[in-house]
Amino acid sequence: MAHTDQAEPTRRDFLYIATGAMGAVGAGAVAWPFIDQMNPDASALALASIEVDVSAVEEGQSVTVQWRGKPVFIRYRTAAEIETANAVPVEDLPDPLARNANLAADAPATDGNRGAEGKEQWLVQVGICTHLGCVPLGDAGDFGGWFCPCHGSHYDTAGRIRKGPAPENLLIPPYAFVEDSKIKIG
Repeated sequence: MAHTDQAEPTRRDFLYIATGAMGAVGAGAVAWPFIDQMNPDASALALASIEVDVSAVEEGQSVTVQWRGKPVFIRYRTAAEIETANAVPVEDLPDPLARNANLAADAPATDGNRGAEGKEQWLVQVGICTHLGCVPLGDAGDFGGWFCPCHGSHYDTAGRIRKGPAPENLLIPPYAFVEDSKIKIG
């Protein structure tokens, strides 16, 4: 006869295990509605990306659209605005990074890195001042781009901070041209 130190499981052991398993299932059933309510609702998911038709925007004009509850400035820049932005050396900028979600985080803030390749005349950027979250005014400021009157931040025609307390350039959201005159943001 073989002798073992392990006792046979009893009915009481089974009841302890079954009770613990039912308790875990019950806790999960109670917790699930609380966890599920943290997911975004359908209206938020619908705004995750938007398509904007820019065919009616003429050179030198801007439009503002809402994306994820934020204003997004879309500007059809003139050749002079692009030329002025290209003439600024990156080393003269307070923020040398492009802040373009479509590029690597360390991409330099050249005018070309602030737009889409082949569509440099279009500038798409989140219209929130990087200082304290105000909305800058377009076609204003010392550099002909945007000006935040709340605290005096001046942005150039490429949306780069040039003067004032804002620490970073205006952010470029993820976007792409789905057609020649249609931009998908998000």
